[in-house]
Amino acid sequence: MDVKRRFGSAVRARRTVLGISQEELALRIDADQAYVSRIEAGAMNVTLETAQQVAEALETDVAALFPAVSRS
Repeated sequence: MDVKRRFGSAVRARRTVLGISQEELALRIDADQAYVSRIEAGAMNVTLETAQQVAEALETDVAALFPAVSRS
């Protein structure tokens, strides 16, 4: 699994734990639901700034979204 998909899976998992929808996450990062969907699907190569925004919106720090990414 590539890094974008692993990051997207970590985002989806954290969002699910919080019990929020893609729409709610999109509102929190000032984006649209389709953008969040593409992140979670691993179709987006997000910037570090976006990764930080997503982490803050998910009430975690950005490093928490990357442990799954660092495994090969």
